[in-house]
Amino acid sequence: MAMVLLKEIEKAIGGLIGSRGSAVDQDAVVTMVTCNSRDVIPGALFVAVRGFKTDGHRYIPGAAEAGAVAVICEEYPLECNPSVRYLLVDDARSALSDAALVFYGNASDNLTIIGVTGTNGKTTTSRLITSMLNSAGVPAGYVGTGLCRFGGRDIVLDRTTPEAHELQALFRQMLDAGCRAVVMEVSSHALVLKRVHGIRFRAAVFTNLTPEHLDFHESMEEYAEAKRLLFDQLTPDGFGVVNADDPHAGFMMSKLPPERVFCCSIDGGSAPCPEDRRVDAGISSMSVEGSQAVIGFRNGSYPVTVPLPGIFNVMNQLEAFAVGVGLGIPLQEVLRGLAGSDAVEGRMERIWSSDRSRCAVVDYAHTPDALQKALEALRAITPPGAGLTVVFGCGGNRDRLKRPEMGRIAADLADRVILTSDNPRDEDPDAILDEIEAGMPGRAHLRVSDRAEAIRRAVDGLGDGDILLVAGKGHEKYQEVAGKKHYFSDQDILAESLGQRGVSGNAKEHA
Repeated sequence: MAMVLLKEIEKAIGGLIGSRGSAVDQDAVVTMVTCNSRDVIPGALFVAVRGFKTDGHRYIPGAAEAGAVAVICEEYPLECNPSVRYLLVDDARSALSDAALVFYGNASDNLTIIGVTGTNGKTTTSRLITSMLNSAGVPAGYVGTGLCRFGGRDIVLDRTTPEAHELQALFRQMLDAGCRAVVMEVSSHALVLKRVHGIRFRAAVFTNLTPEHLDFHESMEEYAEAKRLLFDQLTPDGFGVVNADDPHAGFMMSKLPPERVFCCSIDGGSAPCPEDRRVDAGISSMSVEGSQAVIGFRNGSYPVTVPLPGIFNVMNQLEAFAVGVGLGIPLQEVLRGLAGSDAVEGRMERIWSSDRSRCAVVDYAHTPDALQKALEALRAITPPGAGLTVVFGCGGNRDRLKRPEMGRIAADLADRVILTSDNPRDEDPDAILDEIEAGMPGRAHLRVSDRAEAIRRAVDGLGDGDILLVAGKGHEKYQEVAGKKHYFSDQDILAESLGQRGVSGNAKEHA
């Protein structure tokens, strides 16, 4: 168990305004750092963070009763417990990060940390980089959507980017396990809410920016500003990698000198970049099995096989390539590492019928841009005379504006559309489907609110050569309905359904 003296943590906290409880022994040993009062044990340091649903200051008395030795807060409680030291700060979230960094022995300072941000592509790009590093002899861990992975060990996560103290605890475990690097997805929420405060990144990767989380960010401009925060946390020798084909690339790299940015492009890109910092790709062939491409870098041409369909997956590989060369890994080792990368569950994951005449693709596409890119990628490789079907829904208690737009995209790009539930959470599933349908008036589609039944109906309608996209949940192994999570796997339903045809059920036909 990590332990540190209270005075050492107090010294490291930025924005410290004052303190109370001078009688408390500052040589007291802190046994944990947490912002969850339910986790407090004797000797803990409790940080009162103001959240969106509740205020951590309400739980200070309970934390004191549970044995907390100190509390970090933005305002003192009305009654101070004499056995507790209270540290007043101007920003509890930043203080949580500062305290956790010290408590876990400055673990993040002893790791090469690569951060990947963007609306889509974070997981695949991060996993590619992690695989490449491990292949090149640099033991690397991964932190991202639902998972922390290192040294053959998997830890399930609730968030893409955990809270600061949870993150530093993971860094400590990875460092102790022999990791020298960590590749992590960095969400816009994590940047704004200071979960990665104090972490210095050796590389910052920008994948793309499209409308998402506008229930949290008030505008696309604010969303972009949040993403760019990652580039402010680079080490002095750190560098950026941007998708130069995205119109926001110039904004992301605007605070860095050109010699500290690699620009990745398939379309030519508009972001200004020196020739020796450009990483380009030409695509020679595409199929449902993947793409054949040639990477161009510093007058060299390097053929690569991208084992996932879609132009966007070629971009993901370009960005991983740029990180590798930016870190100084020999070019051939970078290419070998990328060639040996494993597929990522729920990211253009293919599931075939037993005779391989029909293919289903599971993808996490849950934004308009991601759905459009996935459908466009599959449309480009659907054999002549074959059809493209999509099954999707939209999550409840999230950005409602995207729902009709996703309906329109599906109707425009797929031959057959089946609307169904995603994670309705606390919303009425049929009300969500109504809002999706608002974007596709007069367009033929099926409406099957039961997701398992919707997938079975889609498989039942597949002919030879047809492709089915099941979008929205990807790697998730649950469905959240009425606030409760139940086991659910798109992959399980597809594997079962593709093994036996003729499944039928009730559905509403719409036109």
